[in-house]
Amino acid sequence: MCFSSQSAKYFLGVTAGVIAMTLPMTSAMAAESLADGPDVAAIVDAQAAQATGTSDALPAPQSGDDMGAAPSAAASSDDDGMGGFLNNGGRLLLTGGVSTIEGAGGGGAVPWALIGGYGTRDEFGMTAFVTGVDTRDFTLAAYGGSINFRNRVELSLARQNFNLRNVGNVLALGNRYTISQTIIGAKVRLIGDAVLEQDSLLPQIAVGVQYKINDDATVVGGALGLDRKDFDFYIAATKIILPVNLLLNATVRFTRANQYGILGFGGLGGADDNYRPQFEGSVAYLVTRQFAIGSEFRTKSNRLEGALGGTTFREENYWDAFVAFAPSRNVSLTLAYVRLGQIALRRQSGAYLSLQVGF
Repeated sequence: MCFSSQSAKYFLGVTAGVIAMTLPMTSAMAAESLADGPDVAAIVDAQAAQATGTSDALPAPQSGDDMGAAPSAAASSDDDGMGGFLNNGGRLLLTGGVSTIEGAGGGGAVPWALIGGYGTRDEFGMTAFVTGVDTRDFTLAAYGGSINFRNRVELSLARQNFNLRNVGNVLALGNRYTISQTIIGAKVRLIGDAVLEQDSLLPQIAVGVQYKINDDATVVGGALGLDRKDFDFYIAATKIILPVNLLLNATVRFTRANQYGILGFGGLGGADDNYRPQFEGSVAYLVTRQFAIGSEFRTKSNRLEGALGGTTFREENYWDAFVAFAPSRNVSLTLAYVRLGQIALRRQSGAYLSLQVGF
């Protein structure tokens, strides 16, 4: 399945229209009691329906160990001994996931339908992140942030610096040659609530767009002759199953990007230039209130194979296994083992570390 750049522009227009229409919207669903629920406060959105005039927090659970509880006023003033550090927003631990390397709320590599930050339907939230990935031949440094409007719309900005290290010498580019790109993103929640609608099979669904601007005119725009600016479009569905502390996410991305856009967009010589759908998935299990484990998978379009002959520049699927730890409701750390597949000349695997601050 492919679609043209004209279709992509239409999709972008529709997405922008949806964002414009849904920005002032607020959800009208009432919060359900989690008095008998499992250990899940790390992902519970502690709010009630504004339309009902009820309290803005979920009913307190009967068990002190139940993670479905919203923090009390006392707890909010000194959450986990942090003395109220960035203690804004009514949502609880990891409700918006962490920040992806492209800036959107989700896992480390895959955007979820959840909205980043800790703002509820009556608030706004913010996140900031810094991420490093180190493999046998390359390093990637990413940083940025996002703003959440009423738990409905997310706007994000990220910057990526991809360092070729010694591969730069092999390709006659010089040691530690760096390719950089900026990613401007928007995501809007359309329907569903991944936490509160436990009696429904319908997941939370969101659509998003990312505008990627690659700075490299030497390799991407010069030697390869590829486009350096383009859009990615995606639709994500996320469901949290409270009885088993499990999060499931599936995302379909329509893209022309090579290696996430670091190697530009489209095929060599203008060939293979259409958008292709790529699948992305995540699964996460909450071991405790502050600790989660999981894995992600992401396919890539493989448009540049053979650019230097043979199997050079082949793209292969991405996967990772991660652990996430939230020492407070405002700070999270994510550590992962990542398999990036082949990049340029050979396969790459290594370590991923990310720090996020949010409220």
